[in-house]
Parts: sequence; C-alpha cells; structure tokens
Amino acid sequence: MKPQFPTEQSDSGEFQRQEDAFREWISNDGSTSYPAAANRYHLYVSLACPWASRTVIFRKLKGLEDAIGMTVVDPIRDEKGWAFRDPDKKWDDTEVIPPSTDPVNGFHYLSEAYAATDPNFDGRVTVPVLWDKEAKVIVNNCEDDICPMFNNAFNVFAKNQEVDFFPKGIADEHAKLANFIYDNVNNGVYKAGFATRQRPYEFSCRTLFEALDELEARLSKSRYLFDKRIVEADWRLFCTLIRFDIVYHGHFKCNIRRIIDYPNLQGYLMDLYQQPGIAETVNFDHIKRHYYMTHTEINPTRIVPIGPAFDLTKPHGREKIS
Repeated sequence: MKPQFPTEQSDSGEFQRQEDAFREWISNDGSTSYPAAANRYHLYVSLACPWASRTVIFRKLKGLEDAIGMTVVDPIRDEKGWAFRDPDKKWDDTEVIPPSTDPVNGFHYLSEAYAATDPNFDGRVTVPVLWDKEAKVIVNNCEDDICPMFNNAFNVFAKNQEVDFFPKGIADEHAKLANFIYDNVNNGVYKAGFATRQRPYEFSCRTLFEALDELEARLSKSRYLFDKRIVEADWRLFCTLIRFDIVYHGHFKCNIRRIIDYPNLQGYLMDLYQQPGIAETVNFDHIKRHYYMTHTEINPTRIVPIGPAFDLTKPHGREKIS
C-alpha cells in the first residue's frame, strides 16, 4: 500500500508520527512572550480529528467560548490540506475556490497559517492550531500543550474556574497513564491503520488491544480512570473510543474486538458522552466523511459506510461503580 504520509513511514512499513512544530507557551505571569488574554487567540480545529476534539472539549467544559474563538475546517482534506469552506456543501470543481469560512484571516487553507508563521515549514499541516490574532502567528499546534493552557493560564477567563482536569495530587500517575494511552491507544490505532506491511500492522494492532484489555480491567473497579473524578486522561481516551467502532474498527483494521464488546469501556464511553455539553462537540458525519473520503490509499472508492447503528444515550449504570 502507498503510504498515507510518506515522510512519516519507515522503510519497514511503520507509521512514525511527526513532531508538532509550534510549541510556544501562553502564560498569565509574564514568563513568556504570549500573555493570556481574552479575545486575542483563536482555535482552528477539525471535528473529525481526535487531537483537535480534545481542545474543543476543554474549551467547552472550562467555559472559554467567549474568550477564545473557534473555526472548524472542512472534514475533507485533499492534496492542499485542511480547507476553510462550508462543510455542508459539495465542491465538485476543485479549481473554483469557494468563499473562505475563516473569520479571522480569510485563509482558504490552514497551510496559509503555517506559512505565515514559518515560510520554510515543509511538514504536514495538522490541527489543532492556536493562533495569535495580535502577532498573526501560530502559537501552538500541540493539543498536549493547548489543553493545559486552557485549564490553567486561561482559567481567569473561564466560566467554570473550579473545573480542573490536571489535579496536582495525582500529577505523576496521571502523566504516566496519559502517556500509556497516547502510545498504545490514541496513536496505536494510527500505527495499525497506516502500517504498510503485515508485521508492523499485527504488532501495533495486538498492542492496541492489550492496552484496551488493561483499561477494561481498570474501569471494572473505577467509574473513571481516577475513581469518581474526570481528568484529562479520560477525555484523551474518550476521543479515541468515540471514533473506534465507526472508523478504527473497520477502516484501520483494528477489528479484534469493538468497544461495544467491552462492557466497562462501552459504559464508560456512554457515561462521558452524556456529560453536559459533550454530545455537541461530537460530529459523527465529519468523522466518517473525513476518514473514509480522505484516506484514499486505504479506501480508494471513498464510499462512506452508513453504519454502525448505536445509541450512546441509553442508561450506562456507571454511577454504581465505587
């Protein structure tokens, strides 16, 4: 199979994700060049992308909508990358550029933000992007930085200041579990899905399900990953679980089991989905159209499946777990 991202593929067929290019930090104590301020920063996201979706969730749950604007890109990414166009309209003639849906810069493609920040950037353009409207540059394109900044630096502007997804009392254990989830689950589905040879695919897929088995056991004794408190690691895991049965199971060949086959993981997924405000951050249409129509090396027909049928609003019973 031709690699989806040739520069991120090893000779032995393994997917090796590129590093995030922009890692500047926003602070509220004057320690960095980017001070926390309301209406200065803008978030560019795709609702299809699990990395970007975590920042959307943090923005929602912290109550930062009035302080940080947000623009959603079209879920269909072509050879020109993420585009600012109405995702509900179909553009058959790619030479005709529709009006931009970017209210900040009028960009047609997110690559323009990367070029404005670093004219020599030659990597893959990714979401999320946190843009500084004053300096007119990308401050950060790493969700692992953006989420803590929303949690801490921007807390003074948050409507829900009491919400803390990085409790200090469990910081070390939390970081260890978050890294485990990233390596084996969040990025694990991609390492299986983008493998171009059988052996790395099988290794990545088996490693992924060993991690899911371990998390299933953990959640048999605890409502959330850390008892009854929802922390960042929960939303990190949620963003992969919510996409698993509709995309990763079939499209990425992660098909040893579905999440619905795991009683605790499925109940946990439903529990998190039913938290106030979360369902409106999830767009299954964007998710399915992005993966099935963008990865033509995996799905050359670009046919988007109509299933599976599921209901995440049913009672989950997770509140009974001590």
